[in-house]
Amino acid sequence: MSTVDAATRSDRQAAEPPAGQTVQARWNPLTRIVFRFCFVYFGLFCLLFAQIVFAFLGYVVTLLPDDAMLWQMRTITPVVEWLGRTVFDTEVVLRTDSGSGDQAFIWTLVFGILVVSVLATLVWTVLDRRRTEYRVLAGWFLIFLRLCLAGQMLFYGVAKLIPSQMPEPALQALLQPFGEFSLTSVLWLQVGSSPAYEILLGAAEVLGGVLLFLPRTALLGALLSLVAMAQVWVLNMTFDVPVKILSFHLLLLAVVLLAPEARRLLDALVLDRPTGPSTYPQPFRTPRSRRIAATAQAALGVWMTAGLLYMGVDSWYEFGGGKAKPELYGIWEVTEFTVDGTPAPPLTTDENRWQRLVVEHEEMVTLQRMDGTLVPTLATTAENALTLTAPPTAPDASPTTLGTFTLDRPTPDQLRLDGQWNGHPVTIALTQRDLNEFPLRQREFHWIQDYPNFR
Repeated sequence: MSTVDAATRSDRQAAEPPAGQTVQARWNPLTRIVFRFCFVYFGLFCLLFAQIVFAFLGYVVTLLPDDAMLWQMRTITPVVEWLGRTVFDTEVVLRTDSGSGDQAFIWTLVFGILVVSVLATLVWTVLDRRRTEYRVLAGWFLIFLRLCLAGQMLFYGVAKLIPSQMPEPALQALLQPFGEFSLTSVLWLQVGSSPAYEILLGAAEVLGGVLLFLPRTALLGALLSLVAMAQVWVLNMTFDVPVKILSFHLLLLAVVLLAPEARRLLDALVLDRPTGPSTYPQPFRTPRSRRIAATAQAALGVWMTAGLLYMGVDSWYEFGGGKAKPELYGIWEVTEFTVDGTPAPPLTTDENRWQRLVVEHEEMVTLQRMDGTLVPTLATTAENALTLTAPPTAPDASPTTLGTFTLDRPTPDQLRLDGQWNGHPVTIALTQRDLNEFPLRQREFHWIQDYPNFR
């Protein structure tokens, strides 16, 4: 061996790391800046957006007050309100009685998170400009994001897997003209009309969430979550569902989780090239620590899944398809309406006469007037008596009694009401309509169809 060869070999050995260690490549400046921004922005979003953190509590959520989920937003309400007045010259209010996730308050909150993230990124970049990579911190951060996304995939997936998010069309929806529905209602009715379709959507989301809890299947879970959330976000945008902010951010979380594997995914799925080993950031150095971490994540997944399944079943029986139906459940057609002893003809101009009585809930019924208007009315049933009350127009308003009746049901599909309605004695005869007469309730499947069934 020549002196030159010996020197070259010696230099190569000196440059190689000791056994068991790997060379940590420098991140380029843009990657470091993007990581700093994502760390602050998505970290704040996940911590401040109400339901993301609460999914980790599992069953414990059922023991907390109904409004406990809003404590983060309540805490920062003064800051968000100040931001709305100062920057947008408008008063933004956290509407706790609304299920909308796209309130002006939340948009302002997201704007505030964006501003803080940009400023924090600038300061962090200046103070930590000598740092060449953040692999360990990125490893912990990606685990946090992965678990947050997993919880939300389970949260929404279980609500579809046990179909309560989009229930089957309400009875009054069968009577309402299609043109009167909003885009959001059309989407809800479309999905709810096919429970099997809703269950499949939920199964995909639940599967994506479960896979995210396991490090070995996390990549597959992120891919499945990306596809599922892309569909959800598109539906929210095109049907004006007020969950645009959250669905878009869950989509972004899936993108962030996949970003470290982008090159390998491109090689495997597009370029048909060998992928090589993964360079995904890992905060754990030894096989033992990785096994412990994987076990802990799996246990957390079981805890969260069990809690969300419990809440899903509870929701199914509380307000979903499993809720007990009232004795008079159904659509009742008015065949005779007598006022002050005089039969009232079925004229569309008669504002006092009923066309139908819809009974779907024990505590509320819907009256359909002769012009087709549907009027929700509070109902109280005691033995053979029925009392109808107008819903209060204000929190402190007293209810107004519209009518009191005695009930007589000579046959299962016939009903007779005798009593007072709007201060006049009335007798109302009704016949129960067969709900299977509605084409939407006829969920028949046909392998052979010579003609499409459009109605």
